[in-house]
Amino acid sequence: MLETLLQRNVAWAAERVAQDPGYFKRLADIQRPYYFWIGCSDSRVPANVIAGLEPGEVFVHRNVANLVNPGDLNCLSVLQFAVEALQVQEIIVTGHYGCGGIQAAVDGQRHGLIDHWLQPIRDTAQRCAHELDHFHDHQQRLDRLCELNVVQQVRRVAETPIVQDAWSRGQPLKVHGLCYGLKDGRLRNLDCTLAGPPSR
Repeated sequence: MLETLLQRNVAWAAERVAQDPGYFKRLADIQRPYYFWIGCSDSRVPANVIAGLEPGEVFVHRNVANLVNPGDLNCLSVLQFAVEALQVQEIIVTGHYGCGGIQAAVDGQRHGLIDHWLQPIRDTAQRCAHELDHFHDHQQRLDRLCELNVVQQVRRVAETPIVQDAWSRGQPLKVHGLCYGLKDGRLRNLDCTLAGPPSR
C-alpha cells in the first residue's frame, strides 16, 4: 500500500509540473496562507480539499472533534505561529456532522484516554441541555451539539492571549465557525464570527 501511495505522489508531482513548471519553486520559496483552519482529524474532512484550496493557501491544525483546549500546547503553538509569524487573517474552526468525537463524548460509554480530551463537549452539552432537549431525533441532537461545540471553540480561540494580543496590535483577524456535511460536501456558516474580543 505504501508503494501505491508513493506512485500516486510521483504522478501528482509530475502533473503539477506539467501544468505549471514553477509550481513547487513558488511553494518552496515562502509560506503565506490567508487562512488558518482548526478542524477534526477525521480522514473525510481534509481542509484544502473541501474548501477548494491549493497547497500553501491554508495552514492547518487538526485534532479529534476540533477542540481548542487551554492546555493543548500543540494547538496553541500552531495558533501562535499562524497569527504572529504567518499573519493569517481568517481563523476557521470547522466541525462536521457525524463526528465520532461528538458522539463518543455523550454516549455514556468509556473510551479510555479520549474521555479526558472530550470533556469540553460534555460540558457544552450540559450547559446547553435545555436547547438540546428540544431535539427528539438523536442525530439532530448530535448535529446541534456539533454546531454548539464549534461556536464554543470559536470563543476559545478568541479568548486566547494570542488572538487578544493580535487585536490589541490592530492586526486584522477574524475567527469563524463552520460545519461540514459529509452527506452533501457543503460547508455551513454558523454565523458566530468574531472580529474583536467577545463580550462576557
